Amino acid sequence: MRVVIAGVAGVGKSTVLKSIEKLTSYDIINFGTLMFEMAKEIRLVATRDEIRKLSVDAQINLQRKAASAIGKMEDVIIDTHMAIKGPRGFLPGLPEWVIRDLKVSAFFLLEADPEEIRNRRNNDATRVRDEETVDDIKIHQSINRSFAVSYSVYTGATISFINNLPGMADKVAEKIVERLLK
Repeated sequence: MRVVIAGVAGVGKSTVLKSIEKLTSYDIINFGTLMFEMAKEIRLVATRDEIRKLSVDAQINLQRKAASAIGKMEDVIIDTHMAIKGPRGFLPGLPEWVIRDLKVSAFFLLEADPEEIRNRRNNDATRVRDEETVDDIKIHQSINRSFAVSYSVYTGATISFINNLPGMADKVAEKIVERLLK
């Protein structure tokens, strides 16, 4: 089974996924990290945050390669984004050609209060992100919902919207694992 867990940067995906990893035997694959490794290997980028600034064609080619690799794996949770905000607008994180290769059976979209997300981003010194207002984050979360519903309609996979409240990562992880095992 292949499952997608997504959300905007700063929503707490990594923290929730660390908890999920302790509760399941699923492998957790970060789609963006795989794309980064592929891009770095061919010298397209030096840092992960540069990927979203590549040409749309370059990003699409990386998405295709990563999806093909992940599509061959079993029992995997894919850490990714429903929509990627770049300098030219929003790019689908899981366009049709990616979804086809991944054969996703369930989507989980993590959401949080936009102000909380902004605070988390500001306190994360490990990444270089473009500055976004609370309104920008609200818009991005709304677009994520729209994209997630579209992906679900296309695949027939279930979708769950989960609020990731501060300090509740373990409870969120338990909720996700419970739904996976049903």
